[in-house]
Amino acid sequence: MTRDPEDGAAPAAPPPVFLERQSYRRRRLNDAARLLPVLAAALFAVPLLWPSGSEGAEPVPMSAAILYVFTVWALLVLVAILFGIAARRWTGREVQDRDPI
Repeated sequence: MTRDPEDGAAPAAPPPVFLERQSYRRRRLNDAARLLPVLAAALFAVPLLWPSGSEGAEPVPMSAAILYVFTVWALLVLVAILFGIAARRWTGREVQDRDPI
């Protein structure tokens, strides 16, 4: 039972928004994929914080820095591939659910 605003009473609150589990997970997956470049930039900036030897600390060898950069690069490629596979799986499930044959 809803009340008229003319009665001076507050109108009834709208029902809560409900998202299907599949669309919620797909949106969270998209959000995580959008944050991947930010994570990549942060990880690639880490070697800039390493000591260069001018402050009296022992510098990080160039081989370790190059190994770090290529390891981060390979992990980011792997994560991007996993995001792609997961996105394709979610899209495939939604198409199957929508088009019964």
